[in-house]
Amino acid sequence: MRYLLILLLPFSLCLRGQVQADYPPLFALTLAETQEQVDATMEQTFLVPTPVDMAGGYTHEVHKQNWKTLMDAGALFRLTGEEKYATFVRDGLLQYAEAYPSWPLHPTDRSYATGKIFWQSLNDANWLVYVSQAYDDIYDWLDPAVRERLNTELFRPMADFLSVGNPQFFNRIHNHSTWGNAAVGMIGLVMDDEELVQRALYGIPNEELPEDLRDDDSGRIMSETGRAGFLAQLDLSFSPDGYFTEGPYYLRYALSPFLLFGRALAEKRPELNVLTYRDGILGKAIDALLLEADPQGNFFPLNDSQKGMSLYAPEVVKSVDYGYFLYGRDPSLLSLAEVQGRVTLDDAGLAVATGLAAGKAKPFRPRSIAFTDGPDGTEGGVGILRAYGDGEEQTTLVMKYSAQGMGHGHFDKLSYSLYDRTGEVIQDYGAARWVNIDQKGGGRYLPENQTYAKQTVAHNTLVVDQVSHYNGDIRIAENHHPDLYAFAVADSNLQLVSAVAEQAYPGRRLHRAQWLLQDPVFEHPLVIDLFRATGDRPAVHDLPTWYMGQLMATDFDFVTNDTLRPLGTDHGYQHLFLEARGRPTEASASVEWFSDERFYTQTMITEPGDEILFVRPGAHDPNFNLRRDPGFVLRRGGVTNPTFVSVLESHGSYNPRDEVARNPFGRISDLRLLVNDDNYFALEFAYPNAGRWILIFSTKDADPEREHTLNINGQSHQWRGVHHLIKHDNESE
Repeated sequence: MRYLLILLLPFSLCLRGQVQADYPPLFALTLAETQEQVDATMEQTFLVPTPVDMAGGYTHEVHKQNWKTLMDAGALFRLTGEEKYATFVRDGLLQYAEAYPSWPLHPTDRSYATGKIFWQSLNDANWLVYVSQAYDDIYDWLDPAVRERLNTELFRPMADFLSVGNPQFFNRIHNHSTWGNAAVGMIGLVMDDEELVQRALYGIPNEELPEDLRDDDSGRIMSETGRAGFLAQLDLSFSPDGYFTEGPYYLRYALSPFLLFGRALAEKRPELNVLTYRDGILGKAIDALLLEADPQGNFFPLNDSQKGMSLYAPEVVKSVDYGYFLYGRDPSLLSLAEVQGRVTLDDAGLAVATGLAAGKAKPFRPRSIAFTDGPDGTEGGVGILRAYGDGEEQTTLVMKYSAQGMGHGHFDKLSYSLYDRTGEVIQDYGAARWVNIDQKGGGRYLPENQTYAKQTVAHNTLVVDQVSHYNGDIRIAENHHPDLYAFAVADSNLQLVSAVAEQAYPGRRLHRAQWLLQDPVFEHPLVIDLFRATGDRPAVHDLPTWYMGQLMATDFDFVTNDTLRPLGTDHGYQHLFLEARGRPTEASASVEWFSDERFYTQTMITEPGDEILFVRPGAHDPNFNLRRDPGFVLRRGGVTNPTFVSVLESHGSYNPRDEVARNPFGRISDLRLLVNDDNYFALEFAYPNAGRWILIFSTKDADPEREHTLNINGQSHQWRGVHHLIKHDNESE
């Protein structure tokens, strides 16, 4: 996406005077569907029930649907001029103005910032962000006396409640506060209330906060800089390339208030230049969001994330349309909009629909990229490798070496996940939560989110002595981060991401390097994984692999347990049942599984004394809150400086309709370390009838211009850069 800002015109100028038949097809379709839904709702009684329920409960869902219907009705009035929609919005808002002053805090009282309409102030802010758009659409149409009543009895009290009434919610650097800032600022712009606008832009001044909140570290940044408000969110929530420190799931959620308030400010406070602020950071954030999805379009479940949220979610429609309209008219965004099947009912959506109707769409083809983290881009990041096969089939590897991610972060430094056409191959667990499902804790995060999902063992990264990174303490984790060591994707056939974590464990350095290796002899790209730990004392090292699918076979013996017991007592181990235990007797061990019509084999270098533990969550889980996903752990005990090496291959297929298995066995063989010292690592493996490969990696110097010479088995190898691949075809050079 290019960050060229398109000339902004008010909605009314772009759409005024058109009738539905004049609109391009996708805009007309969206308008018609919205009109049908709103008309059907208008035939029913508009309900404003007294709030009592958690997320997913009756009153929660009614008020949530109300904000959507009011927003849509306001848009229909703006687009069609039919007064019935303005009347509906006015009457609905008057019902809220009648009820709101008498509502106490929500009776659940289970949030750090309890709301009035909903169980948390965050959802009250959601309501106000969307309803303020409806109010803006009918504001000039309203009788002045009605406007005055709504301003004084509903909207100003609500804005005050969300801000000065809840400074611990409003004055943080967090997605919650972004919603609060946008809600207060957007309604302030509608009412031309400059005090609210200034409060939204710059936060409540530190000296006006209660004394016990001035040093509150729950927002991470506020206590360090004293800054809050919408402009501080733009400065401190994103890295310079648009990565959102809380991860893509929350970026998808937070982009709505960023874009909606940003757009409103661009119209009504153009001197702030919000859309070009910080080198077009909102455009970069849109780009980052769209690049953080797997080949099926689902967002990587980094940090606290509910799986299944995707590029085609309703909130992302806005990101795609605004990204296209405001930042460069990238034609590949049109193909996403086409699959989304709807557009925003404003000039951004009209521009997208017009571009589609003109045949301007091009395929959306995400690329390999290394995102930085932290406001200055100095707090680690996330590396994404993408390899394309025949057609548009894509293999995607994600390594996470980012900062903690604030309260939504997990203790999973140097973890990775893998995706292909079938979906997840090596999974990130995501969050233990069922959003808006009342039966599961009222839709809130479940206790197991803290005790398991956040813990290191729930991820594909190294655990030392069964203790999570940073001892599982967010106060420690917020002060540290890994660093990128190397990222090399110029050669699409050998792509590398590598990072180092120095502080995850006291006195221990973790270094991981991963490659996607493509060659015509492989059905799909290989994943080569190197994980080195160096320390000052012996320890037990566990490297989990959380795979998706059904175990097929191993090349070592194992013993299953008839009685299941937890693997440990804390740091997530208390939730893992030990199902089986094996001790490889050879120099390597392979585990093969099957998932969604494809086979996978992971071959690992092993040492005497290594164990492979087959595990599954479910222990100490009385309410079945955890998914029973399979995993295995390569355990190496009593060593100080272990090196873990594996090769993962995807191969074959199985069609249950014709019951034919094609190429069901892995073919990697003779996997061995040739060099493993402070300066270099060299790995060799063979592939039947195709020769053998040697992969060399500089473990001390990642300078891409550095020239290296290394002697292996009496043969000198020379190369430039951090890594080098040698292929011997059928045992010859």
